[in-house]
Amino acid sequence: MTLTVASVSANFTRDLDQNYALIEQLLQDARARGARIVAFPEAAIGGYLSSLGNHGDTVQNTKRSLPPAIRLDGPEIARVQELAGDTILTIGFCELDDDGVTRYNAAACLDGGQIYGSYRKVHQPLGENMSYSAGSEYTAFDTPLARIGMQICYDKAFPEAARMLALDGAEIVVSMSAWPAARTATAENLQDDRWTYRFNQFDIARALDNQVFWMASNQSGTFGSLRYVGNAKVVDPGGNILATTLLGAGLAVAEIDIDETFRAMRGGMFHLRDRRPDVYGPVAETGSASATRWTELAHA
Repeated sequence: MTLTVASVSANFTRDLDQNYALIEQLLQDARARGARIVAFPEAAIGGYLSSLGNHGDTVQNTKRSLPPAIRLDGPEIARVQELAGDTILTIGFCELDDDGVTRYNAAACLDGGQIYGSYRKVHQPLGENMSYSAGSEYTAFDTPLARIGMQICYDKAFPEAARMLALDGAEIVVSMSAWPAARTATAENLQDDRWTYRFNQFDIARALDNQVFWMASNQSGTFGSLRYVGNAKVVDPGGNILATTLLGAGLAVAEIDIDETFRAMRGGMFHLRDRRPDVYGPVAETGSASATRWTELAHA
């Protein structure tokens, strides 16, 4: 069975009404092209931080505007569900925990009738921990169209994160980002920027590593001091880019056939089947000699 999917590259800010209007327009465009699953970026409801590092947006730095903190069962998510209708979408936002204080960089997968899964970002770059607490798990979940796993931005730099989702049966991994260009020595053409290169290579590698379909969404344009690199895309389990927006805003739309592609690409070399977990122990052992050495080098 073929399925049309779309990954979004667009600019989202603190203006929620503007965000909803943009979500509605992009969903209309995606539906017109036959898309039934649409991946929106990290922080698509309320925007991302305006900068990163020691001068980023923090709870203590009240001079800056933090993303609005939203509950999973709150009116903001309900509004997105109204817009979603029968389209399945993934979308990023700042989640407020039940304690009313703790904030997470989070994402949800939903349609008009149900929230199928949610995720709290595990890996935090460049001082993001000053603004958000970290999540602690990767789990895939079923939807009427595919089994999906979610990641946010920096997560894609860690092979273990995507592997956890693949081992939990994810057929599609959605990677939502607010991925900017390099902060120093930025390339004049952002498509040639070294951080754009890394963004794209991670997407290709993680799809191929795990032989899954990979949907990467990203913010575009600018927000605060950040210049986003766009490059939303759909990658097949062989690491082939089926569609991409490059730097521009818009939709990367592709038609996929999960069952047929998996049969073809996993029929011979099946990476998940051919693993050797009996020799991988040190990868996850924080007290191992190799892990200790890398920690020492990182703080040298």
